[in-house]
Parts: sequence; C-alpha cells; structure tokens
Amino acid sequence: MEKQKKKKSHFPFRLNILFFSVFLLFSILILRLGFVQIVYGENFKRDLERKEDITVSNPVPRGKMYDRDFKVIVDNIPKNAITFTNEGFSQNEMIETAEKLAKLIEKKTDKVTDRDQRDFWILKNPKLGEAKITKNEKNLYEAKKLTDRDLYKLKRDRITPQELKEIDQDLEVLALYREFISGYKYTPQIIKNESVTEQEIAAVSENLQSLPGVDTTTDWDRTYLFENTLRSVLGKVTKSDEGLPADRLDYYLAKGYSRNDRIGKSQLEMQYEDILHGYKSRVKNVTDKTGNVIETKTITNGKKGNDLVLTIDMDLQMSVDKIIEEELWAAKQFPGTSLTDRAYVVLMDPRNGEVLAMSGKKIERNRETGRVEMVDDALGTFTTTYNVGSAVKGATVLTGYKTGAISPGTIFDDAGLKIQATPLKKSYTYLGKLNEINALKKSSNVYMFHTAIRIGNGHYEYDKPLKIDNTAFDTIRNSFASFGLGTRTGIDLPNEQTGVKGQSKLPGYLLDLVIGQYDTYSAMQLAQYVSTIANGGYRMQPYVVKQIREPIEGSNEPGAVVKDIHPTVLNTIDAKKMWMNRVQTGFRKVMQEPGGTAYKFFSGVTYAPAGKTGTAEAFYDGPLRSRFGKEPPPVMNLSLVSYAPSTNPEVAMAVLVPWAYAGKEDNRANLKIGRRVLDMYFQMKKK
Repeated sequence: MEKQKKKKSHFPFRLNILFFSVFLLFSILILRLGFVQIVYGENFKRDLERKEDITVSNPVPRGKMYDRDFKVIVDNIPKNAITFTNEGFSQNEMIETAEKLAKLIEKKTDKVTDRDQRDFWILKNPKLGEAKITKNEKNLYEAKKLTDRDLYKLKRDRITPQELKEIDQDLEVLALYREFISGYKYTPQIIKNESVTEQEIAAVSENLQSLPGVDTTTDWDRTYLFENTLRSVLGKVTKSDEGLPADRLDYYLAKGYSRNDRIGKSQLEMQYEDILHGYKSRVKNVTDKTGNVIETKTITNGKKGNDLVLTIDMDLQMSVDKIIEEELWAAKQFPGTSLTDRAYVVLMDPRNGEVLAMSGKKIERNRETGRVEMVDDALGTFTTTYNVGSAVKGATVLTGYKTGAISPGTIFDDAGLKIQATPLKKSYTYLGKLNEINALKKSSNVYMFHTAIRIGNGHYEYDKPLKIDNTAFDTIRNSFASFGLGTRTGIDLPNEQTGVKGQSKLPGYLLDLVIGQYDTYSAMQLAQYVSTIANGGYRMQPYVVKQIREPIEGSNEPGAVVKDIHPTVLNTIDAKKMWMNRVQTGFRKVMQEPGGTAYKFFSGVTYAPAGKTGTAEAFYDGPLRSRFGKEPPPVMNLSLVSYAPSTNPEVAMAVLVPWAYAGKEDNRANLKIGRRVLDMYFQMKKK
C-alpha cells in the first residue's frame, strides 16, 4: 500500500513539469511573434502589398537576310518613335497627357471613328450625357429592366451632330487618347512612328517630366535592297499597329511575345520568325497596392535578331527575272496568247538541294492605276501547280523498270492506240519502233501508254475496251512521288502545294497520267525531280536558308555562324544504276542529238545539257476563268526540265509556262527561256 501511494504522489509532479514546459514554449513563441510584428511588421506589410510586373521595353531590330555571297537583301531602317506606357493612369490623367502631347506633335486622325468621337464626348461631358437619360428609363434601370450597357447606348445614340462638332478641335487629343487606351499595362505602345520630325522628338524630350508615361525611342522598318526581286518569297512583317494575329495569339504569348509585337506574317519572315525576331530588354516594375511604380529594375538587355544567309544568288536571280520578263512579253506577241500571263524558273544544285534562284513573273492589271504590269510571283514556283506534259516521262520509264513492265531495250511501235469509244491516242507524229532511250529523245507518247498498260496488267487490242488494274494509279503516283512529283518537296517555306490528282480511274486517264496530262505539279517539284535523275537517284530536300549567323551591330558583315543547314536526302530511288544511266542517256539525246525535241535550241552550247521537254494539253484555270462559263478554253502548257553538264551536273533547272498558247500556234517560250537561263548561269560562273 505504501508503494502504491508513493507512486501516485510522483505522477502529478511530472504532469506539472510537462504543463509548465508547454506554457514556457508558448510564451517564447508569443514573444517572438510580437517582436517580429513590432520590429519587422511594416517591411512584411510592404512586401505583401508589393506587386511585380514584368514589362518588355522598346522594340529591337529583326535579323538581316543575306544572299549566298553575303550581299544584304533585307535590312532595317531606324526611325524616330514616340511611345506611351500605361503605368496605371486614370482616364483623366491620360486625357490630360494627350492634351499636352497634342500641342507638341502632329497626330493623324484618320483612324478616329464616329464611335470613338461619341465615347469621347460622353467622357468629356458626363453631366450632359447623364441628362440624356429620361426619368422613366432610370426607373426601368432601378427595376433591373435596363442595364448599364443599355443606358450607355442611349446616351451615345442621342448625341446630336452639333454636339459632336464640339470635339472637332480635340480630334488630335482623341487620336492620342485612343492610342493610349489601346495598349496594355506596363507595355510600351507606339503612338507615332511615321514622319516623326527631329523638332517633335526634341519637343517631347524636353517635356517628359510633364508627360507621364510618354517616351521617345528608335523604331525600325524593313527595307529591301533589291526592291521587288524575290519579294513574294522574302515575306512581310506586321505593322506596329497590327500586333499579334488573333488566330495565333496564345501561341505567341506563350513564347514570351507582347501583344503589340511585330512578327513575320508570311514566307521567310514567318517561317524563320524565331530566328529573326530579336529579344527585347525585360524590365521588372514593382508597384504598391495602389498601382504606383515604386521600383524598376532591368532583368535582361535587348538583343537584335539573328541573321539568315540564303542559298539564293541575287545576281543570278535578277538575271533570270529579266529573262522571264523579256520572253513573257515576247510570247504575248504570238497569236492565241491572250491568256498567257506567267512563267516560272527554278535553279537548284542537284548535289545538295540548294535553291540558287526561284523566279516567277506574272502579268496583271494594277487595280489603282489600271495599267498592265509585270509583278513578282516567285511564290508561284511552289504554291501553284499545272499539267506539265512530257517532262515527267523520265519518271515513267523508271517506274516501268521498277515494276517489270519494261526492261532496258524494250521496243514498242509508236502507232496510235484506239480504245473503244475514245479518240485515237498517239504521239505528235508517227516515230517508228523505239526503245525507251529514243522514246525519251523523241518524246513518244505511245511508248509511255504501252508502259502504263503493262503496269496496270492490261491487254490492248485495237478498238476494243481496255481493262486495267486500278491499283496502277497508286503504283505510278507513289513512284512519281519518290522523285518529288505530286508531293511536298520539303522546301523550308510555308504553304507549299502538292498539286491536284485526277479522281477518275478510267483506263484512258492512266495513259494521260504517264505523259503528264492528268495530275498537276509545281516548278519546284519539277526541279526536285530532275535533280533526282541528275544525281543518280537521291531526292534532295530543296532549301533557301543555308546559315544562321549572329548579328554585328552597325555592320553589314555577317557575324559568327550559329548554325549551318546541312543537305537532307529525303529518299533514294529504288533503281539499278544501269536503269538510271539509260534515262540519263535519253535526256542527253533530247538536248544534244539531232532529232531530240530540244536539240534545235541547244545545239552548239559548250555546257553539255541534258533534259526533257513537255507540252500539255490542258484547260484554262486562271484569273479570267469566270468569263468562260462552264467550258474553259483549251490551252497548251509548256515545260522544260534540264541539268548541266550531263556528266557531274552542277545545276538543275525547271521551266514552266502555263497557258502558253491556245490553238495550234507554238511559240516555244519554255525552250527560249531555258536556253537563255542556262547560258546566263554558265557565263556568270566564268566571271
């Protein structure tokens, strides 16, 4: 019993110690909290009330573009600009600033709308605006039958023309205020960057203390040193008042762009936006709970965009442009050429896919002046497609080899084919019995017809129905695609077109397919196709940007190499070397032997060209199509694919002249252009 009593007497004592320890710890904690609150409370309060905003400062120039010889193609022109940054100003503060600024600079008012004027009148005359609401309408508003928006609309609509005239003298103020409120908080908004005089810059700079949010800076514009040459491919940049496109707003915001940034909106400017677009300096603005900026700190300095070095030779490009212009105008002198309005040439290095020149010219009427002009359409070399005719026959022969439809030396009689219930399908004249080499040399249609029939496991009998395996269409198209025909070439530019594939699978259309008169192809596809034959079977990806380089401030010289763009082999042709050699022989005979379809135009040249001509019977589908109702007129498209020299080729060429003539008149613009272009290329090489 004594032991138990002793045990009980110790238990409360231990509990008291525990309670005392807890009490002591809480006391220390309370004292510490009190100390922190009293000594550091104000600092913590300020930190809680501080708000950090990252703003992006003034624009930086985009990267330049050079040609392959480092000639500047696209550059930037600096120009004066006046900006406004909304740092949380009230409407009245911004109006006051706009009134002061309007006295210092001239601001165009052409963008001020009637709606802007009415809104501004209400802002300037709040009591008069309120008086336009009737007592009954106020009662309806109290009864929640009218909204704030309804009342505002009533005010706006009831402003009289005479009242609106009262703000005519404030239109410049309104134009400036309109710009002020269109920007985003803490983001500089360009107020004026066109025709800003030195006097305006000086006046604004002297009065910055009384113009909160206003600043002067240097903006830039794109300039094109070769004027309109290649302009459609170089692309465009959005204007300062356009900002980010609505359809890609989230994409660019996620990449750190500001809403009012300018970006490349087409072709090279758009394709290489991430490279050309510089990095603005990033500034951290710290504000208090009222929105006032209490601290500004630069996080990163701005950096100009990187430069692009193109594969294009601008001297060669301009020479090709001139040749096309001259020959296109000359072609228009022939009968039946009222619809002839364009021509295209692509020059490519078949060894690596570098595009040396991509020229397109188009005749069109200027909507403003009404005059007929020749304009740049280099874009059309890969965004427009046409029936090209016999130029594709090299791919047909190689497809015949691959499928076993023909073998080296196979001979067919060139007599025309008569399929039941269809017109006679023949060559332009009877060419006798031919092997595949001479069929290419003389451009036999019938040889290709027999090849296609065999690919389709068909059997031809005179004036009898022709049955084929419909899978032959896919077999031939897949084979053509391996050369680049009817598929994307992979060029590093947006909006490339693959062409139109005929939908019907009647046997006669298979015969049209193998002579280039069913599906449509672009000049760029033709250049890739002939390059594949020229280099022995490697389909090279064409590209126009060969290097990315760092900028050198204040210099027209390119900086250090950031990245080299290396050639890309997209696929190799599944063909024996002997097969490729026989097609190359046929192409050589086309241009170097009497009887070849291009021999008369290329005889005597020293650069030993090889290639294939093309003439396609087609239907007009151009800008004047609507004039002809349901039946467009028949036209002839002309093409030429070539490479030179025929051994160890260094240049491949595609020429395409759509709607070259109607009727039977033959002006051969494709051969005239092709001869002059290759002559020019090898003349320039000697210099």
